[in-house]
Amino acid sequence: MSIREAAVAGLFYEADPARLKAQLAGFLSSSLAQAVARPKVLIVPHAGYVYSGSTAAAAYRLLEPLRDEIRRVVLLGPAHRVYLQGMALPSVDAFETPLGEVPLERAALDAISTMPGVCISDEAHREEHSLEVQLPFLQTLLTSFSLLPVLVGDCGPERVGAVLDALWGGPETLVVISSDLSHFHAYEEACEIDASTCARILQKSTGLSGAEACGARALNGLMSARHCQDMKVDLLAACNSGDTAGDRGRVVGYGAFQLS
Repeated sequence: MSIREAAVAGLFYEADPARLKAQLAGFLSSSLAQAVARPKVLIVPHAGYVYSGSTAAAAYRLLEPLRDEIRRVVLLGPAHRVYLQGMALPSVDAFETPLGEVPLERAALDAISTMPGVCISDEAHREEHSLEVQLPFLQTLLTSFSLLPVLVGDCGPERVGAVLDALWGGPETLVVISSDLSHFHAYEEACEIDASTCARILQKSTGLSGAEACGARALNGLMSARHCQDMKVDLLAACNSGDTAGDRGRVVGYGAFQLS
């Protein structure tokens, strides 16, 4: 069996399984966010856990009552490490973290591999953190699940939306979109930019830019998906690195949302 090994364990999150479990438990126990309805889609940040883990936990803790119901996770995020035209799927059978292996749903991935804008690229996935950092949260909150990981590069919202519609599934399927908000502005300026971006996400904008959210293309695709049109978006938490573990001179923004 071919495995995509963890690339950022020890960098973005704890590499030791016991320390990682304790780190996740701390974030999840301190989150106060409440589900307004059963979540179908979560939008979560992907920075190092000391920066954005508390924001991500506000979304992930909503999965606790659904631990045994969700058995399939469609995970989209931006490609940071390589230039990517379109969307990239891995060829491997599983992704690995310090908490174990997550099997990929190869049949579904193979089925969408011929869709417009989709390619197979293990290189794009090999060192990418935007998807990997979501897995320990999912491994902690869900009993057992298969993964459908899609990296989104330079790609129009209609093509991303078509892939999401093809993978949407039923109540057994959760969709996760991985994205941070603005990058490297002073604290007050970042707060203003991110407040505007959060408002646009709540309005289901399909025109977000990379300056507003690094996962803009995945977010725009989500909002373009046919299945998304009748869904409601709720903001669960928002902050930036100046609120958590960084200085306020150059901050990165984070937001957590649910769609139901």
